[in-house]
Amino acid sequence: MKLNTKRTVLVGFAFLAICAFWQLYDNLVPKILTETFEIGESVSGIIMAADNVLALFLLPLFGGLSDRCTHRLGRRRPFILFGTLAAVVLMMTLPILTDSYHSAPATWKTICFIIGLGLLLFAMGTYRSPAVALMPDVTPKPLRSKANAIINLMGALGGIIYLILTTFLYKTSGDVYVSYLPLFIIVGAIMLGALAILLFLVDEPKLAAEQKRYEEAHPEDNLAQATESGEKLPADVKKSLSFLLVSIALWFIGYNGVTTWFSVYATESWNMTLGQANMCLTIATAGAIVSYIPVGIVASKVGRRKTIRFGTLLLSGSFFAAFIYTMLSDQFSPILYGLFVLVGVAWASINVNSLPMVVEMCKGSEVGKFTGLYYTFSMIAQIATPIVAGWLLENVDYKTLFPYAAIFVFASFITMTFVKHGDNKVEAKTGLEAFDMED
Repeated sequence: MKLNTKRTVLVGFAFLAICAFWQLYDNLVPKILTETFEIGESVSGIIMAADNVLALFLLPLFGGLSDRCTHRLGRRRPFILFGTLAAVVLMMTLPILTDSYHSAPATWKTICFIIGLGLLLFAMGTYRSPAVALMPDVTPKPLRSKANAIINLMGALGGIIYLILTTFLYKTSGDVYVSYLPLFIIVGAIMLGALAILLFLVDEPKLAAEQKRYEEAHPEDNLAQATESGEKLPADVKKSLSFLLVSIALWFIGYNGVTTWFSVYATESWNMTLGQANMCLTIATAGAIVSYIPVGIVASKVGRRKTIRFGTLLLSGSFFAAFIYTMLSDQFSPILYGLFVLVGVAWASINVNSLPMVVEMCKGSEVGKFTGLYYTFSMIAQIATPIVAGWLLENVDYKTLFPYAAIFVFASFITMTFVKHGDNKVEAKTGLEAFDMED
């Protein structure tokens, strides 16, 4: 059995566009709220958290709706089409309102900006789960970790494209006002280009039919997994799914607690500059990117569950090592760069395999619903952990950050012990044969 790499890359353009958008959103919207509209950090933080709150409801809802869609374009592409078009139109209003407010401030413009932002977040929420569900729809279960590695690489590429654009477009510093409209237009064009690729080069109904025929010809891949839509999960599968979802929340609590507060922590505890702190996070991201494909291959040989448990041990160990370093030194050292490489490898080991394990527990009719469940639990964690970790830093001690993260990630190692379903069938390939993929 071979992974169709070309097909997976084409499907991955949906995730590339989504990641390019969220990189822009997270990078620019806080600056616009605080610097142009002069909204305080606390209120801006609440506004910025709105996407995660909306995601709790929208991702499972539209994931489930796409499962039942019977449109001629397929189950997922109608949501991707209309969601992308709506999002691109709405996102263009944001820089226009921002520029207008800078020229002539008015309360109604602030209100319109916030309303437009809310509608934009709603539009993005309508197609995120369907877009992510498209990969498992057209990929055999044993190959989904490899495919998810490619999807993650495509997402990372979307983020990197955005960062490169900002490097070349915005070199002005200081108090000079710059319009972000060109950057919004370019990211919107990327989203429309990705949409065109999905519409014209990915024949979802044909690929889904091929996948269905494959599942019917290989029932052994569905042993003791979930049931068709409308049927209840077997008790043992439901137990595994519950522990897996709890594990997802736990490792996101630990990991996002660190990524949210690291720049502040590094300054306070290690006297690092912002550039040094951001370099650590960049190195962690690079470590994850170079690990995605190898991790997918390893998971196909030893299993997703073992690979994830290895990742949680490595991640919790790396966080604990960072805590030990804090106890021994209050200055930056290049050693930290090596430590964050391990953080990236650990996160890749977890991230590449977790979504495939969730959707492994369902059949094709409910992939969107189960994708929504995955994002619901990850979003719950991402809403809670900045608040909890921030309270600990402010009211207890900055040194609590890494033990906090290590404890929650290690807890996910324990809960993964009770996950008995969702793993892939281990391949017996060796050597270069493990890299054998179709174009």
